Amino acid sequence: MNDQAIHSIVRILKREIRKWRVPIVGVVADRSNDPYQVLISCLLSLRTQDSTTAQATERLFRLAKTPHEMIRLSPQTIRKAIYPVGFYRTKARTILSVSRDLIRRYDARVPDDLEELLTLKGVGRKTANLVVTLGFRKHGICVDTHVHRISNRLGYVKTKTPEKTEMALREKLPKRYWIIFNDLLVTYGQNLCKPISPYCSRCPISTYCDRVGVGRSR
Repeated sequence: MNDQAIHSIVRILKREIRKWRVPIVGVVADRSNDPYQVLISCLLSLRTQDSTTAQATERLFRLAKTPHEMIRLSPQTIRKAIYPVGFYRTKARTILSVSRDLIRRYDARVPDDLEELLTLKGVGRKTANLVVTLGFRKHGICVDTHVHRISNRLGYVKTKTPEKTEMALREKLPKRYWIIFNDLLVTYGQNLCKPISPYCSRCPISTYCDRVGVGRSR
């Protein structure tokens, strides 16, 4: 793939994804403008379908929207609110732990620094980058399975893991696209550029794609 093609790809994807719902974390960020709510919705979204995350987020935020409100809830209450997100028992413990840590270390404020976010137990690079980009509108690159898969499928990067994809994109992707890249590729990956048998015949960026690893398509 020609490196210059990324500008055309981003322009096309920005137009195309308007027909689909954006990921719930982006919805929370736009609606609340609250890094804490972005952080909690990120934690809930891990290994969970977006529709399930959206419902769990709504139920939980009706009960608590700040670290101080959250730690007043029992683990059982949080578990009931977020069920059936994946690993809901572990996530309930993580939400309480993170909330207490924010109160103790940061006066209940979410740090806007990637490395500081990574010191919070249960917060990995994907979550930390999403909080930085969506919660604070600062430059970062969030790489989940969709971003990793599509970046490699296009032939834009050649990496084996999401973390290596993040580092490769930091070197290569124009900085003006960093914040939006996750929402573009996640939305596209959920709806058209599927992991197995993607809809290549309907893909408006197919002329730019090397189709790396695509065996069967529709």
